[in-house]
Amino acid sequence: MFVHIFQREKILVFLFYGLMAILYYLALVIDTGIYYHYWAVLLNHFLKALITIPFWWLFFNRLAEVPIWKKMWLHLLGLPLFTFVWVWIYYLICDRYGIRRLQGSRIVWDYYITVLFYIVQFGNFHLYEYYKKLQQQQLIAAQLGKLNLQSELSALKAQLNPHFLYNVFNTINAAIPKTAKHARDMVNKLSDLFRYQLKASREELVSVQEELTFVKQYLDLEKERFGSRLSFEMNVDEVLWEEKIPPILIQPIVENAVKHGISPLIEGGKICLHISKSSQNTLKVAISDTGNGIDHQGKSELLKRGIGLSNTDERLQKMYGKGLVLEDNSPQGLIVKFIIPLENEMIVL
Repeated sequence: MFVHIFQREKILVFLFYGLMAILYYLALVIDTGIYYHYWAVLLNHFLKALITIPFWWLFFNRLAEVPIWKKMWLHLLGLPLFTFVWVWIYYLICDRYGIRRLQGSRIVWDYYITVLFYIVQFGNFHLYEYYKKLQQQQLIAAQLGKLNLQSELSALKAQLNPHFLYNVFNTINAAIPKTAKHARDMVNKLSDLFRYQLKASREELVSVQEELTFVKQYLDLEKERFGSRLSFEMNVDEVLWEEKIPPILIQPIVENAVKHGISPLIEGGKICLHISKSSQNTLKVAISDTGNGIDHQGKSELLKRGIGLSNTDERLQKMYGKGLVLEDNSPQGLIVKFIIPLENEMIVL
């Protein structure tokens, strides 16, 4: 029950059970005038704690993503089930071992108090869960604000004199003989890469088509270095081209595949990009390569040591709560996957 709960939360739960046990004991004494053995009250609440465990697991683990209003309907079933199971087990043990319990018309108090116990207990659980989620959202919002500030500062630095760099590219382009069309094209692509990065520092969302164009221009320049050792394939339906996504999410992953997967191999390799839309209104992105691949331990370290991948994973974690997923490619290589919620489901970075 307490696997994912910290020490402070454990203490609060024990204090709650202790308080309920004391109140229950006092209620018995006041109503019946009989002083019950304290271990009978401990048995009472120990059984309640045991029965609570599967209910807690169901509502806060198995159904953690289910909306609260649906959980309320389930509680309407859980409450009588909890109550009758506890009464049945408690009375069975009491009668078997001669433990004093409520008799006659007073039995209704055991039902009433158990129902009240269930409502108070799970009401507090849900309130605390809401409080923890609110704290987490505030923390993420603060971190996103910090990242946004850093992005804005980067954008300001990049905008100090952008025309100077454009003029440099144009000057270099003009200095290249007209017969060297290939060199001119490379300079133009490099200029486009810079222009897109500058745009990405200013805008929160870009179209899938813009992002793919940026990736293709990057790979075209890399192909000048690798030649036939590098090949690339995109599998993206045109209907997805106008979907909006945060900029520069795919390129760092592709760059990592080129640098660490393809480059070390003499024969080179292939990079494939696949983007599809799921029924849950999310974009599923997968970048695979036929490079060296990486073992299980290396996968976890890769997200820590690689600046491009670690930054991308951190952005996804902050925006959507889920980061990069690394899998083995067949027969060799690596697959990097992530999901982008569309429309109102996303937190913009």
